[in-house]
Amino acid sequence: MTYADWLLAADERGNTATRLDRRHPQGQAWSDGNLARPLVHGATYFAELLKAVNAMRAGDLLLFTDWRGDPDERLDGPGTEIGRVLGRAAERGVIVKGLLWRSHLDKLHFSEEENRHLGEEIEHAGGECLLDMRVRPGGSHHQKMVVLRHPGRPELDVAYIGGIDLCHNRNDDAHHRGDRQPAPMAPEYGPHPPWHDVQLALRGPAVGDVEAVFRERWEDPAPLSRSPLTRLRARLHHEDEDAGGLPPQSADPAPCGTHTVQVLRTYPNRLLGGYPFAPDGERSIARGYLKALRRARSLIYLEDQYLWSPRVIACFAQALRRHPGLRLIAVIPPVPEQNGRLTRPMNLIGRITALDELRRAGGDRVAVYGLENHSGNLVYVHAKVCVIDDVWASVGSDNVNLRSWTHDSELSCAVLDRSADPRPPLDPAGLGDGARTFARDLRLELMREHLDAQDAGPWSQDALCDPEAAFRAFEETAAALEEWHDGDRRGPRPPGRLRRYAPPELPRIQRLLATPLHHVLVDPDGRPFMMRRRNAF
Repeated sequence: MTYADWLLAADERGNTATRLDRRHPQGQAWSDGNLARPLVHGATYFAELLKAVNAMRAGDLLLFTDWRGDPDERLDGPGTEIGRVLGRAAERGVIVKGLLWRSHLDKLHFSEEENRHLGEEIEHAGGECLLDMRVRPGGSHHQKMVVLRHPGRPELDVAYIGGIDLCHNRNDDAHHRGDRQPAPMAPEYGPHPPWHDVQLALRGPAVGDVEAVFRERWEDPAPLSRSPLTRLRARLHHEDEDAGGLPPQSADPAPCGTHTVQVLRTYPNRLLGGYPFAPDGERSIARGYLKALRRARSLIYLEDQYLWSPRVIACFAQALRRHPGLRLIAVIPPVPEQNGRLTRPMNLIGRITALDELRRAGGDRVAVYGLENHSGNLVYVHAKVCVIDDVWASVGSDNVNLRSWTHDSELSCAVLDRSADPRPPLDPAGLGDGARTFARDLRLELMREHLDAQDAGPWSQDALCDPEAAFRAFEETAAALEEWHDGDRRGPRPPGRLRRYAPPELPRIQRLLATPLHHVLVDPDGRPFMMRRRNAF
């Protein structure tokens, strides 16, 4: 296997203005010698983040970006509120710098007030947190990263990236009983919505790459907002409008593992002047998927919050059509997050249209599931994970939809492991690449949780290594649970948390689907059609 077969070369990124590839020897578009660890569930991530931040000293550097931050969200019990933890770090002399999306108005179910309050708490303690609205109209900053650097102690350097925001609803664990600090969601998820999510912890040279992503945004000289009203409100709230200086970037941490990591992004081609580090935007997340999917032969395993948009789904459908042995498993939310009269039908139409396209391409080789916990409550899937043929794995902030591939700022990491997995099948794709330990272990960890799989039995780790057996395991487990529900839950609940995805039959949705122009009239990504056309990848 050559890494150029799976990863983007520098000239394939489509953005020559970024420093991300120039900082590597010979302009290599990825870094070698990393250790990547998946942190499944918000509780796992938050506990590790708390310990790492509390160990920081004066002169250390803490950088973060987020879509939403709730200052009172507890990382691990009372006294560990994220605003307090970051504030205490700043008071100890840690250099704390943050970029939060300024967000749309709270009345539109966004997080303007929460993000402002977290920024105020950090600023009061001596840190700096900017509310960043340098986006295209209707877009957002959706990147979720935390970078911890320790001058003189580089072995402690770590970067966290993925789908988990520093906010309410995210602090859940494998039992999926929900965060004790909930945020409102569709009523089907109950008062404490169960939440499934994944973050990635990176050590090694890739930490420097993630830091470079932060620095490019921080050093953008453009105003934080173009709106005169927003800038007036910022002055009234005494918010910083200019970014303070950052210390020079330290040398990258030394190699410490077998993982090759490529940092991928989405930036829009911002109207009336682009980003200096991406003047025509960047679509490397989309391009990374397109390149990896061309090599898919055996199994695509997806966990995704959305899974819609015809132009995005098309590359998955093409892969299924090209290779009759290829299977696709997707784990998605059972119902949309919001219950609005407009947003819910739009979301469902986007998903139904996408799944119809996938099933036309792959037939019964496509299987889509939702999750429930052991009490029968629906679990909201917020993870953004893709594993292809147990070789290429991606974890990030990006969803499989057009917003994430063209319009919002996103951050993802593709991981290839130099270590081959010794368990058969050694080469499930038959391309001579060989299964890789990181990708296979990530898929097995996620699958085994959803299956309630034991070390022994029909769905042991070794059995699930086989893509065909894994596909059958999901199918049989979901069927057994469905039969138990249909039988009024009599007798012991069978193992597993998988429910076959079946969108609700709503008359309004059926009428819209029957409209020949529904793909123009209803855009689940929430933007005018002409604006979408300018975001080709």
